[in-house]
Amino acid sequence: MKLFIILGAVNAFLAVALGAFGSHGLEGKVEAKYLEIWKTAVQYQMFHAIGLLLIGFLAGQFPGSSALNWAGWLMFFGIVVFSGSLFILVITAISKLGAITPIGGVAFLAAWILVIVAAVKNM
Repeated sequence: MKLFIILGAVNAFLAVALGAFGSHGLEGKVEAKYLEIWKTAVQYQMFHAIGLLLIGFLAGQFPGSSALNWAGWLMFFGIVVFSGSLFILVITAISKLGAITPIGGVAFLAAWILVIVAAVKNM
């Protein structure tokens, strides 16, 4: 589906931009542990941006797949919640934000399971 390819490309772009910002803009301004958290957020954003691209291409091959549609939305939701909560945590140092991060992680896991389901059903 074209939308997931666009969302994947936008998130890949943002991951590169936010990675550069973390390396150059945050160094010396936040504690080292927060830079590591930032790097984790960027890595997961990029991994799942690539996942969105994959889902977009697969959805083009199997246009009626509800599993792929759900996988794409869960993956996008996971990026927003997982990486987004970590980015905000680093900028604000509000540690309670880390409590919602696992919700994004569960969304990632569910998305990958749905990709497996779609592969089993359609390939």
